[in-house]
Amino acid sequence: MKSAVLFSGGLDSTTALYWALSRSRKVQALTFDYGQRHRVEIRAARAIARRLGVRHTILKIDLIRIGGSALTDPNIAVPKFRRVPRLHGSSAPPPTYVPFRNGIFLSLAAAWAETQGVRELVCGFNIVDSPEYPDTRPAFVRAMERAIRAGTSAAFGRTGLKIRAPFLNLKKSDIIGIGLALGADYSRSITCYAGNEKPCGACSACLLRARAFKEVGTADPLITRLERRGSK
Repeated sequence: MKSAVLFSGGLDSTTALYWALSRSRKVQALTFDYGQRHRVEIRAARAIARRLGVRHTILKIDLIRIGGSALTDPNIAVPKFRRVPRLHGSSAPPPTYVPFRNGIFLSLAAAWAETQGVRELVCGFNIVDSPEYPDTRPAFVRAMERAIRAGTSAAFGRTGLKIRAPFLNLKKSDIIGIGLALGADYSRSITCYAGNEKPCGACSACLLRARAFKEVGTADPLITRLERRGSK
């Protein structure tokens, strides 16, 4: 079965790519250039896919015009913290939530998949450490799979597209552990919301990444690579 990984170049999607490759060699990577502040992740995704010899497609869309997110609107500041914020029980999504981003991604990925013969979309969604994003939850994944099957050629009896989200109920440290066991190279994976290759150390994504590697008990390969390169 041909599969495609929704591949941002971050920790979770990098693990998802290695996970998919451990199951099949018929794997492609699909990245969205949506006007995100942290565009460095697109270069990271390209570099990782090239190293793995995986066919890589970049779809360009414009979510800047939708706005409403610190990741697409430079006038909205990325929140900074001293420690990982407590997000459980939040009554609203954070400023880094991009409205229905994963729904848009999955819809476009489903249309693209029909032309590519792809029957499985693999996503690195997880909710344990980031429960405040509504478009990563199990109910959302199930609903999107139903909608895609109802609105594509599957409605005519053809094989329906499956959405795989193997890490939904795992902590980020557990996800990293799976990746390391699969030989994942995280040295080029990008997490920081601030838009730089070097982690800012203050956004929620950087703090979650740092905590996860600490829990795993290993140095962050990205930090190690940047230090060796002499990045300031």
